Order: sequence, then C-alpha cells, then structure tokens
Amino acid sequence: MRTGSEPVTARSALRARLWLCAWGVAWTVFGTVVFVLVGRPGWAAACGALWLIVMTDLLLVVRRIRQGPHYQPGRGVPPYRPPDAPP
Repeated sequence: MRTGSEPVTARSALRARLWLCAWGVAWTVFGTVVFVLVGRPGWAAACGALWLIVMTDLLLVVRRIRQGPHYQPGRGVPPYRPPDAPP
C-alpha cells in the first residue's frame, strides 16, 4: 500500500548493506594489494580511495544496527503506521 510518505518511513536493508560492505572491503583491499604489486600506483590509489568510502559506509551501517530495532526492524517490530489523512 502506497501512502505517499515512503521517504519519511522508508527502511534500509542494513544487514544486506553490511554484507555488501564486507564484500566491498575484501575486493578493495585485494585490488589495492594487487595493483601495488604489479606497479600501478594510480589504480592502487583509486582502490584505496574506494576502500575509504566503503569503510565509512560500513561504520555507518554498524552504527545504525547498534542503535536498535527502530533502525533495524525485525519480525517482532510492526511496520510503521501510515500517516493520518490530511484534514
């Protein structure tokens, strides 16, 4: 059911983002190491910069998960109620 307030009541799949960040960390570290070993400093720097972005996202996701069920609702947390109709 669409209520028109989805940006306000939207939820993020934080556990999926957590695993995608972990996957991104693994690949960026691998890419950085490989590009350093083959002598491509530009690509190694690009992978290192991407690693910083992925780590920032990972830290934000972990912070949101630790804030509790309001930010990471599970089966025991009911969905948000639709906003009341305008008067």
